[in-house]
Amino acid sequence: MNQKGIKFEERESIEISDQHKLANLQQAIENKIIGQKNLIENLLVCLLADGHVLIEGMPGLAKTTAAKAIAEGIDADFHRIQFTPDLLPSDLIGTEIYVHEKSNFTFRNGPIFNNIILADEINRAPAKVQSALLEAMEEKQVTVGHQSYKLPELYMVLATQNPIEQEGTYTLPEAQLDRFLMYVVVDYPSHEEERLIVDLVENRQMNPSALPLSITTQEEILKARRMASTLHISNKLKEYVVSLIMATRQPQKYDEELAKWIAHGASPRATLAMIHCAKALAWLRGDEYVTPHHLQKVALPILRHRIIPSFEAEGITREMIIKRLLEVVAIP
Repeated sequence: MNQKGIKFEERESIEISDQHKLANLQQAIENKIIGQKNLIENLLVCLLADGHVLIEGMPGLAKTTAAKAIAEGIDADFHRIQFTPDLLPSDLIGTEIYVHEKSNFTFRNGPIFNNIILADEINRAPAKVQSALLEAMEEKQVTVGHQSYKLPELYMVLATQNPIEQEGTYTLPEAQLDRFLMYVVVDYPSHEEERLIVDLVENRQMNPSALPLSITTQEEILKARRMASTLHISNKLKEYVVSLIMATRQPQKYDEELAKWIAHGASPRATLAMIHCAKALAWLRGDEYVTPHHLQKVALPILRHRIIPSFEAEGITREMIIKRLLEVVAIP
């Protein structure tokens, strides 16, 4: 029995219950969104690791639906912001309004103060609007004038961008990209999955009064984060993570091809991100400790936006670089 008078057996059963709730949430979203299991799992990993995610994919691949489903499943406030070239930072953050009766200014919150924010087509807004998210994503607060305002403890930004439309878009700077814990690329569903999507939509049209998805609470998510962060990872695996990141900075020590392909490697933020996400993934899957498989599974979405290819890497994708990286760095 611990100091709070809770038996260890009871505490273990509580933890298992929380894992089941997250597993049930994942299954419920997968039943609602066919063909995007990888996206859904990565979104939940980011949620457990207290991070943000950038999603790239063609229109109509359920990116918005997935974001709404997660917010609904954890009973959180959700707001979708359509990023456009004429958007202003105050449209996100809020603004100070002069109250004549009180003879002073009062701050009116913007949509950024919700729990889950969908920044739709983030690369359509200019740099000053994109930079308005930097402080919010890193420090969970916004500053207006001389006053700072705290954001909710459960706070997550899901940003989307279209991979084919380049006209009227603004490339996200490296500092902005690095704020995203993961960069997930969404692909088309398979033939079988698309056939299931047709049936799913028909069923919804026939039964429009579906039950709400709410499965867990914000407090349970925060508790799950604490439990996931305590999951065991061996010192050998920590060394493995450091070796992977060092191989992006000094590729010539590991492989001649990597040395030609990589211009700039990942920062220590990538090292911490891999460990946090591997723990979250292991906990979400019900595993008792982190394995090399967990680290390799999260490597692609974590490193995809943190490695800058060289001019010699023409025709070589970042996915190919990361795959090669995982091949040349020895697993302990």
